[in-house]
Amino acid sequence: MKTSFLFLAQGFEEIEALTVVDVMRRAGMDIKTVSITDEYKVTGAHGISVAADKLIADVDLSDAEWLITPGGMPGSTNLANCDKLCAALSKHHAKQGKIAAICAAPAVVLAPLGILDGKDATCYPGFEDNCHKAIMRDTPVVALNNLITANGPAAALRFALAIVANSMGEGIANEVGSGMLFYPKEVNFYF
Repeated sequence: MKTSFLFLAQGFEEIEALTVVDVMRRAGMDIKTVSITDEYKVTGAHGISVAADKLIADVDLSDAEWLITPGGMPGSTNLANCDKLCAALSKHHAKQGKIAAICAAPAVVLAPLGILDGKDATCYPGFEDNCHKAIMRDTPVVALNNLITANGPAAALRFALAIVANSMGEGIANEVGSGMLFYPKEVNFYF
């Protein structure tokens, strides 16, 4: 199984980032957190500091399974200002690689790169105007074949399980969700 990468910028939304990492690891997926700064320690929007697994300067993103961007402000803006990340997202998208973004990140990070153009997507309410070339949906999660977007912190578990379902099948996603007391009848991986 290929490695997936979740990117941490100063001001990231902690629930969105850590829920995804936790759920993917519970499912047995290889996911690494990557600081886009030159420090391993990254502090989220609510003052929670996390030690990233890797620094963006030291990681090869060319053969990733998923590239994942959590939201939060100013975290999403900081991600969008990272040239190496934006180049990696654009290259991954061009080869139809899997990309996931939640909260403000679909609008602030992916939309300016053209990744949402013509695609169904969702984002944090109020950021939809940044996604004028996307087909915006008022739903917690939109899961397409190679693109998953979600609208905010409350959708973090559904978002993470949608990533697992895409890579490992709905059975594994339901098993992980059930183990977390998130029962399969409540899970809707697609909009």
